[in-house]
Amino acid sequence: MLAAFGANWTRSIRWSHCTRSIWAEAHELDEGDDRVDAVALNLHGFYASLERVFEMISTRIDRSPPGGARWHQELLDQRNTTVPDVRPVVISDETRKKLDAYRGFRHVVRNVYTFDFDPDQLELLVRRLPETRDHVFQDLRAFADTLESIAAGEKNQ
Repeated sequence: MLAAFGANWTRSIRWSHCTRSIWAEAHELDEGDDRVDAVALNLHGFYASLERVFEMISTRIDRSPPGGARWHQELLDQRNTTVPDVRPVVISDETRKKLDAYRGFRHVVRNVYTFDFDPDQLELLVRRLPETRDHVFQDLRAFADTLESIAAGEKNQ
């Protein structure tokens, strides 16, 4: 499972770098600019790759994936909750709050025509992306370390 974490984490980093690169080249974006769409899709990819990690945790560790109309929100919220005798918190409350903006934007990308993207909203998400990515990495690394420690302890028993 840690390998699957790594593959999706690598994808999220790639999406993050692509987003920042496109944004850095664009001095002034108008709603009709193709780079707006590219940035939006890369932000979507960043969050979607992390959401796949969260789905793996929900399915393989928690054994209780969320369902229903609000499953994306529930999936994110569950990562910020300890499951007694199963796993610790996956992400901090601060990280959950940061990711919630990207979760909401993911919904916009999937459900709104691209000509409705707001360049100001994109700028805010792009500007916050490195810090958000770093918080997620720290939290997921700590979570993975905990899983490895638990697994090592079980092997020694």
